[in-house]
Amino acid sequence: MKRINLFFLFSFLLTTCSTAFGAKTDTVFIHSNAMNKSIKAVVIVPDTYLQTDHPYPVLYLLHGYSGSYADWGRSPEAGLIADTHQMMVVCPDGGFGSWYFDSPVDSTFRYETYISKELVAWIDKNYRTHPTHEGRAITGLSMGGHGALYLAFRHQDVFGACGSMSGGVDIRPFPQNWDIAKRLGEQREFPRRWEENSVINQLHLLTPNSLKIIIDCGTEDFFYEVNKKLHEKLIYQNIPHDFISRPGQHDWNYWRNAIKFQALFFDEYFNSTIRQK
Repeated sequence: MKRINLFFLFSFLLTTCSTAFGAKTDTVFIHSNAMNKSIKAVVIVPDTYLQTDHPYPVLYLLHGYSGSYADWGRSPEAGLIADTHQMMVVCPDGGFGSWYFDSPVDSTFRYETYISKELVAWIDKNYRTHPTHEGRAITGLSMGGHGALYLAFRHQDVFGACGSMSGGVDIRPFPQNWDIAKRLGEQREFPRRWEENSVINQLHLLTPNSLKIIIDCGTEDFFYEVNKKLHEKLIYQNIPHDFISRPGQHDWNYWRNAIKFQALFFDEYFNSTIRQK
């Protein structure tokens, strides 16, 4: 009996500790003029948001292929990040296999415009934020890891820090996977589109010291080699960044751990920019 009681006590404490955060979660609808539809997003504000009147930095957190806005919202890590690091977390819907492009093939997939312009503007209008690139960071997993770097590299005036977890940072080795061809056209017919829309080929867009960058990928991940090559290319071009590699696969066990490191990275970034002013 004594062992059973201790077991249940331990289980109770573990459950309480894992869910005891005061962050407030909103599910909102945001209209996109670019795609002529309303799109859901989860917005998580920290526990102090309703008791203060000061603005908060925002972390935009992108889902992967076949996922949705709700993926991170269902994870306790997002709320804990909001409370622990006193930042807002916004989880937008990126569509099924959008890759966060403005598709030249399908006008109903204009997620670069939606995320970098329409969504950011709506969040700044409806919540207390720091409406500058210094107050915004963006990261994501898998397709969302590609999307976060893709959007940040192309919109350095919008985002000041960016990250990727197991990101598809070079799409060229995967011509038949994950609906990429539906967004860009077949690679054999439109090779230039695939070249221009791979993150690894967009380093020339970076203004020196314009972005804080963190990349994380497990060594057993099928995207590991392209992430390693991106890391090596960043080193070769003398572009500062953090690169984390450790045993792990392309799964939620890895991402739930990775987001904690990335949140610390973004917290340090916000401490060095908006919070010191």
